[in-house]
Amino acid sequence: MTVTTVTMGVLKMASSRKPVLTKKDYLNSILRSYVLQNAQNYGTMQGTGMANSIMPQLRKIYKDDDAEFKRVTTSNLEFYNTNPQPYPFVTSIMLAMYDSGQDENDVRAIKFALMGPLAGIGDALSQFGLAPLFSSIFASLALQGMTWAPIPFILCLFGITFGVRMLMGYLGWKVGTSIIDTLSDRMAAIADVASMLGLTVIAGLSVSFVKVNLAWQYTQVIKGKTQVVAVQTILDKIMPFMLPIALTYFVYWLITKKKWTIYKIVILLFVAGVLLSVLGILK
Repeated sequence: MTVTTVTMGVLKMASSRKPVLTKKDYLNSILRSYVLQNAQNYGTMQGTGMANSIMPQLRKIYKDDDAEFKRVTTSNLEFYNTNPQPYPFVTSIMLAMYDSGQDENDVRAIKFALMGPLAGIGDALSQFGLAPLFSSIFASLALQGMTWAPIPFILCLFGITFGVRMLMGYLGWKVGTSIIDTLSDRMAAIADVASMLGLTVIAGLSVSFVKVNLAWQYTQVIKGKTQVVAVQTILDKIMPFMLPIALTYFVYWLITKKKWTIYKIVILLFVAGVLLSVLGILK
């Protein structure tokens, strides 16, 4: 009982920090979203860009605590990958939560829960919607001899995506502040829901994009007829996507327990894939 009381007291003190960020700070973080992919790499993808995009705001929040500023900034260097257009929605919510003193684990849960859904929305809008639409319109004009066609193409594409970033940043700020004002005592439950959503998205990505198929086959005679039976088919009937899930957990184990880097894992998977294919184990 005492431990619970003390813990709740600490959380209450942490969440009672007086906000210091202004609308100008949130606007600055939206504009800095354009550096999100400047340092993209296979290790953390957009992690470095994320930390860079919110660094001035974190410095303002933790101006009197250098150790906490370094810790929070470093924590945002971890892997992250989403579409740049709705990305300001994430940073605005994060900054609102940091500014009010919310727990770091709650912030991370919200951040990763939004990563997959916003990536899908942003890709559908910018890459499969706006870009093909304007490309077809202005490319046809260019083919007709209108040399100025690329200029309005760039202006239209930039103007709309810039508007999307501004709108998403504003909505993120409104959602972030409203959550803190009305649901601050339920942040743990919200974080749990966000974590479950994030895990669901990751599980779906695992079975959709990770492909592992056994090449083993054997023959058997059934009612006088010889039939070829694939081992992969048997495994799929026992548990669909068993091997992709096992491989995903193996990679997760290498990252978390063995502290392997992404580059070592890529090399391992490449060599193993080629070797097992040559040996006739995988197809």
